[in-house]
Amino acid sequence: MSEEAFNMSLRKFLKQVGVTSQHEIEDLVRTGKAGSGSLRVKIVLTAEGAPLNHVVEGEIQLP
Repeated sequence: MSEEAFNMSLRKFLKQVGVTSQHEIEDLVRTGKAGSGSLRVKIVLTAEGAPLNHVVEGEIQLP
């Protein structure tokens, strides 16, 4: 696989993660299931068959 193809594939995956994650969080907030104040979130990235375990944690301020 060329470097360009790899980069395009990676960007496509990351865009999908970002867009779908945003929609899920927006739905949670819109339905009132997120509570109030702030929402603690965590994403765990793993790769099947590879030693990848990357954790990103954060806090989203709610309206």
